[in-house]
Amino acid sequence: MGLCMGNDIFADTSGLFAFLDKQDDMHRSAGEILREAAEKRTRFVTTDYIIDETATLLMSRDRSHLAEVLFEIILSSKACAVEWMDPDRFGRTRSLFLKHKDQKWSFTDCFSFVIMNERKIERALTKDSHFRKAGFVPLLVR
Repeated sequence: MGLCMGNDIFADTSGLFAFLDKQDDMHRSAGEILREAAEKRTRFVTTDYIIDETATLLMSRDRSHLAEVLFEIILSSKACAVEWMDPDRFGRTRSLFLKHKDQKWSFTDCFSFVIMNERKIERALTKDSHFRKAGFVPLLVR
């Protein structure tokens, strides 16, 4: 779908939430990573599943006012690419999910890992340690 750029950063739900919510414990770190990425013209990649999950999380945590900001940032930014689920990706995600049932990875996590492997992305703006277990570098894990 897009060019494979090894220095891209994957934007996960917890990373987007941390960036958007000033009350989040990793808000400052997420902002610094985004500013540094902008200076280096690093591209962010996310998925339609992550957008869905983040919008839902904002709503469930009484941060619905930030949903519009989320959509604006993701959908209008030239620095962010959205990868969309399709039947082939669904099949690969399902296979990964079923293969790693012992890891308790969510289906959305598995779709993220499929996209990161597809696009050769190593780093993720995330607080989720599952990314490390899957072989990636989570930038917001302490």
